[in-house]
Amino acid sequence: MILFIKLIRESAIFAITSVLANKLRTMLTLLGITIGIFAIISVFSVVDSLERQIRNSIAALGDNVVYIQKWPWGGFEGEYRWWDYMGRPVPQLNELEEIQRRAGTVEAAAFIVNTSRRVEYLTTSINNVSIVGVTADYDQVRNFDLHAGRYFTAMESAAARNVAIIGYDLAQNLFVDVDPIGKSVKMFGQNAIIIGVFQKEGMGGFGESVDSQLIIPVSYLSQFINVNQERFGPMIMAKGRPGISNEEMIDDLTGVMRAIRRLPPMADSNFALNETSLLSEGFDGLFAIINMAGWIIGGFSILVGGFGIANIMFVSVRERTSIIGIQKALGAKNYFILWQFLFEAVMLSLMGGAVGLLLVFTGTAIVSSVFDIDFLLSASNILLGINVSAIIGLVSGFLPAWSAARLDPVVAIRSTG
Repeated sequence: MILFIKLIRESAIFAITSVLANKLRTMLTLLGITIGIFAIISVFSVVDSLERQIRNSIAALGDNVVYIQKWPWGGFEGEYRWWDYMGRPVPQLNELEEIQRRAGTVEAAAFIVNTSRRVEYLTTSINNVSIVGVTADYDQVRNFDLHAGRYFTAMESAAARNVAIIGYDLAQNLFVDVDPIGKSVKMFGQNAIIIGVFQKEGMGGFGESVDSQLIIPVSYLSQFINVNQERFGPMIMAKGRPGISNEEMIDDLTGVMRAIRRLPPMADSNFALNETSLLSEGFDGLFAIINMAGWIIGGFSILVGGFGIANIMFVSVRERTSIIGIQKALGAKNYFILWQFLFEAVMLSLMGGAVGLLLVFTGTAIVSSVFDIDFLLSASNILLGINVSAIIGLVSGFLPAWSAARLDPVVAIRSTG
């Protein structure tokens, strides 16, 4: 054990001496490793951050929720052609009532439609605000928290009351230093009373965040637009009862929807039943491709860096040939010489990797603070960067270290370097 510690200490001294004696050569050599680690870990950090946000958004949608829509999320595979989808009707508000009455596997269901309008409070106005009309059970099928106030009641929804729940970011921009609860905003030329403010969710993976939305009863929204028109994106969200699987709920909803639309037994269904697992599967493939691209992009830089380390190690062996001869003449074993140069190669590679990780950490911190995006350099990515750097050092330094270990001591001592 003492011999091993001594071996590491002496190898570290040789490595540090070589690095300090050849600063410019070392810096240029490590540039490839630094760029490679920076490219790979940057891609992985971005992908991990985006994946985390998207997974959180999918979780917010609910893993036991089925979306009744015109278009499927799974693409256009199978026997349907795009014009078959184009000809489908969109979900209707009156279909929600039938689903609630007939579907025994459904605990709660909500009709959702959205549009955009100008919203005003006193002299402050914001254009193109996302206004979402929902039915009373929306809070039971969509996971969200309220920062202040309350959700509207079933009675308010049935009576088409002019009440609204506002997103956190929208509230901050529209009501500067003012408590929005109880205040009136104008949209569609009419006033709506703010009764609640959503808790800040952050940017959703695909636009599902409520931070910039204004939620109102769909019955109130129907006074201004035709909520059954396709351009407003109508859909129905259905949440299953406890203990009911998505497969059971989909089978139930298929029969209910076919009955509602009076489809003959042999006719194809003219609706899509989507679930979040379809999104997860699609993103799994996408993230795999992006990760592969990260390895390819960074791999070229690491390859160049590896050749650079191998080159600097061959130069180091040639410069220290006489010293190697003296060491071997004094009894140094081949494994000592081999370890000495391998340690130096790994140390050089780790230095380049550490600089690359430092650049990634700095970049993620800047992006997170400037753009309010949650980008993090995770511990797993740090460990990956260190491991890749160490492996590149071992692979690149092995051949020079092996050639140094096999030098004849007499020939090495007589060498002039």
